[in-house]
Amino acid sequence: MSGETKNLSPQDMAVTFGLLAVGLSVLLLGAKYFVEGMAALAKAFGMSPLIVGMTVVAFGTSTPELVINALSAYRGETALAFGNIVGSSTLNIGFVLAVTALIRPLKVEPSLITREIPMLCVAVGALLILGSDLRLGGAGPDLFTRGDGLILLLLFGIFVYYTAILSIVKNKLTGVSADPFMVKVTEKATRQPRKALGRQTIAAVLGLIAVSLGASWTVDGATGVARLIGMSENLIGLTIVSFGTTLPELVTCIVAARRGNAEIALGNVVGSNLFNILAVGGVVSTIQPVAVPAGGHLDLLFMAFLSAVLLPVAIRSGLTITRTEGAFLLVVYLLYMGWRLAGT
Repeated sequence: MSGETKNLSPQDMAVTFGLLAVGLSVLLLGAKYFVEGMAALAKAFGMSPLIVGMTVVAFGTSTPELVINALSAYRGETALAFGNIVGSSTLNIGFVLAVTALIRPLKVEPSLITREIPMLCVAVGALLILGSDLRLGGAGPDLFTRGDGLILLLLFGIFVYYTAILSIVKNKLTGVSADPFMVKVTEKATRQPRKALGRQTIAAVLGLIAVSLGASWTVDGATGVARLIGMSENLIGLTIVSFGTTLPELVTCIVAARRGNAEIALGNVVGSNLFNILAVGGVVSTIQPVAVPAGGHLDLLFMAFLSAVLLPVAIRSGLTITRTEGAFLLVVYLLYMGWRLAGT
């Protein structure tokens, strides 16, 4: 434990936990409308289910992480932000993807093997290197500086360009997709009633506002819980906040798998992790330099392990993530988290 449990009145405890619960509820509801609105707008431009899952849905379901962590960094609570970024990324693979595969084995699209998962491994490798100043002979502490944040944002821009923008631009100009999983844009695909597009835009904007409010309340509640039970902010971010902000990914993946849209489920997990590491990590580090907290290097290494294991898991069994492989990922994740919590 990082501190002693505080003796608070039942009323104070109820307010603290209530604020966390209300914040997460508003956060998830806002994310739902934001994702639905943005996904509808993306499909109006002829984006395929895989690309929608990899970009719009993945980024939309990661909006809670972005807002929460940006707010935490602004308030100087960088340990909470670090724990949430790493915790959400490990949770996506070790729990969300694992549970989804247990429900229904997931077919893997070839582009995930040749492009997106290798991009994820590069992103995780960059995070490990940038957060290991002392281990690489640096004079200062292990710290994600503003310069490191800009490097992560640059890598994120490269990912978005090659995943979506390049394909969309070439598709519109030539009618031939640069990506085999992009659908050809036709008048029927892009023609949407103005009222429908207006409703989708309003839903996305209102959802984003709700996400922002919910994030503020969630941060207040999470830090209050940390102080209440004597747990470090890093561990709170790694567990409670990460699970709460990852619920959109979990619900999206389960629904997609049950409906037979495995490409959305897998794209959502990989895209969310890339967004968390590069975009959220970059924004947070740019707002406020983030020190690697105690135990943070172990969490980074575990995230790297899950990301590296994801590639052979996706390749074997005929490009299918089976229930057995899903069970393996889940057991590994639960064992690590159990060990991590026991060590506090």
